[in-house]
Amino acid sequence: MSTTQTNPRSRVIVASLVGTSIEFYDFYVYATAAVLVFPTLFFANEDPTVALLASFAVFGVAFIARPIGSIVFGHFGDRIGRKGTLVASLLTMGVATVLIGALPTALTPGWEILAPAFLVLLRFAQGLGLGGEWSGAALLATENAPAGKRAIYGTFPQLGAPIGFILANGVFLVLASTMDNDHFIEWGWRVPFLASAILVVVGLYVRFKLVETPAFQKVVDQGDVAAVPLARVFRTSWRPLILGTFIMLATYTLFYLMTTFTLTFGTTPTDAATAGLGYTRNDFLLMLILGVLFFGAFTIISGPLAERWGRRRLLIATTIAIIVFGFLFVPLFSGGIVGVMALLILGFTLMGLTFGPMAAVLPELFPTNVRYTGSAISYNLSSILGAAVAPFIAVALWAAAAGSPVLVGVYLSAMGVITLIALLISKDTGDVDYV
Repeated sequence: MSTTQTNPRSRVIVASLVGTSIEFYDFYVYATAAVLVFPTLFFANEDPTVALLASFAVFGVAFIARPIGSIVFGHFGDRIGRKGTLVASLLTMGVATVLIGALPTALTPGWEILAPAFLVLLRFAQGLGLGGEWSGAALLATENAPAGKRAIYGTFPQLGAPIGFILANGVFLVLASTMDNDHFIEWGWRVPFLASAILVVVGLYVRFKLVETPAFQKVVDQGDVAAVPLARVFRTSWRPLILGTFIMLATYTLFYLMTTFTLTFGTTPTDAATAGLGYTRNDFLLMLILGVLFFGAFTIISGPLAERWGRRRLLIATTIAIIVFGFLFVPLFSGGIVGVMALLILGFTLMGLTFGPMAAVLPELFPTNVRYTGSAISYNLSSILGAAVAPFIAVALWAAAAGSPVLVGVYLSAMGVITLIALLISKDTGDVDYV
């Protein structure tokens, strides 16, 4: 006989948090390595510009793999259950990350071609695991939540984003301050990848101790498990798939502009062809980490607010604020260190308020028997539309405006308008019967 909550709260928190922490930790570790060392180590025979582009192309492989992962892991998550699928997604993602840290480089005799090929393969494996990780973690948290606390429990996996950011950049800051560049290129770059094994072991230990969520167990007991979840979700829930994708769009765009673009703009010399702010990388990373603390704090705050005000009302208000925020890019970026810190704090505060409720909102759009597949597809399609292309569009707009971030802000506002429309034509999901 099933009970309404069979996993202890502490186990739910750790099991749902660790995977998303690895997800965002991996993103920043790889993104940093893709700029600093991978062009030299894995594409050594190429022109420097070509090598950098090749390194970023491999980085983008994960975004191609994520929708595939959402289909694969979504299928098993809705067929065999959340627990086993979460273990598999974490293993896929974690093992690939650790193996990148142990991979011989193209400078190793006999590995000139094999090294970049295996890097692509492992990056693809990371993307597959990532494609199923978030949705499973979100369902683990919200399907174990007591009545009236789904949005609060849903903030557990969302905290992985600020935690992963701080961990990844903290590791690189420590390495930068304790070793010279030669040692970093020789072996230091491997440390962040190999260190992720600690998170993987902790995550696996906790996830193996889980029992199935009450919501999925009820589907099993009623004999309502979908034979082909992908076909069923497109047949019965195509509208939520579209709404969920665009509801998440502004969130993803804001996140990658606040991290990837601001770091690039902030550390580009003021006398460059496309002028930036001229901060050192370490100084701006410290500023970003301070801003991300607000991200974490307001992710936690967003849960109770979403329960009290309603998910839709909170997200509409936050999205309107994001649209306005886009038009503040120029005055805040032009305001010296005080203006830049104000931009980072305000942007990451909005990030917490919009990202925090998403682990409740997206799954609540779908019935239990296709919830894993539906929420995973929406989340990962949005990652392509809002995250994969955002850094490239932002840099192009920055160059087109002769070094001004004005068009980048307009781009963010435009994505906010699309999300606002999706929210206005959707319904609040807080009262959905989850079981």
